[in-house]
Amino acid sequence: MARKNKNTGNNNYVNSPPTGLQVIFREFMKDKLAMFSLLLLVIVIVGIFVWTWLGIDQQQLLRVSLRDKFAEPGEKFWLGADQGGKDIVGQMIVGARNSMLIAIAITLITGVFGVAVGLICGYFGGWIDNLFMRIIDFFITIPQLMLIIVFITVVPKYTVGAFILIMSLFLWTGTARLVRSKALSESRRDYVLASKTLGTNDFIIIIREILPNLSSIIIVEMTLNFAGNVGIETGLSYLGFGLPQSTPSLGTLVASANNPLVLQQYWWSWLPAALFILFMMLGINYVGQALRRAADSRQRLG
Repeated sequence: MARKNKNTGNNNYVNSPPTGLQVIFREFMKDKLAMFSLLLLVIVIVGIFVWTWLGIDQQQLLRVSLRDKFAEPGEKFWLGADQGGKDIVGQMIVGARNSMLIAIAITLITGVFGVAVGLICGYFGGWIDNLFMRIIDFFITIPQLMLIIVFITVVPKYTVGAFILIMSLFLWTGTARLVRSKALSESRRDYVLASKTLGTNDFIIIIREILPNLSSIIIVEMTLNFAGNVGIETGLSYLGFGLPQSTPSLGTLVASANNPLVLQQYWWSWLPAALFILFMMLGINYVGQALRRAADSRQRLG
């Protein structure tokens, strides 16, 4: 948008700084690969949720049929069947939905908690900052993945909810450190000092003034965290420490390739899931890189 220059009596116009959404839109328009990835991800995600809601009976999907054991791709099974005669396409769709729901839940929980901790530490500093930073340093120094596996092994008959909570317990520290470093610099800006001088409540300053200025970097962080959480869930399921066996997962499908016979002769039982994970991770990362460049541009523009 443009506005008149009131200091001069003519119709000269001065361009106002672009908004965050305008910077993001401009960055995506310049990066065609990121735009294509974004559109494809939206179509795939919407299609998966609609398909599972309208067209898949999960009880029927998980029913074992030895007559269809390792059935080849064809009219009955588009991408074939696995060792139990279960449809690969159905398991991929339900597994992708489960992976994305879990990744979204973990991203939201760790994002909200990490942003709250980071804002409080960066704004108030002092003993609050020191306390949380020592806790974060402790979580960073320990082997998080190994502890997640231990927790999952110890918890008897764990559910999807328990899996999400265990993952969230260890994955909030990165967001908290990033937001804390940005909030630390923002809290020393003139507009924050002016609000303090006017007697504005601290939490109002945090929510209404500091948080909006960190929104772009938070969006980027949560987008990349979402991709990482999908990868962690599928990786743990591949190793046998992810979702319960009764819950379809992309990692469980890929794990069937551990059998050399399946790897060589029944490629349809694991390759489609592996390719789907690969393309989904690439798409999310391309989108995240575009968002990161937009956040950097927005920061340079002030």
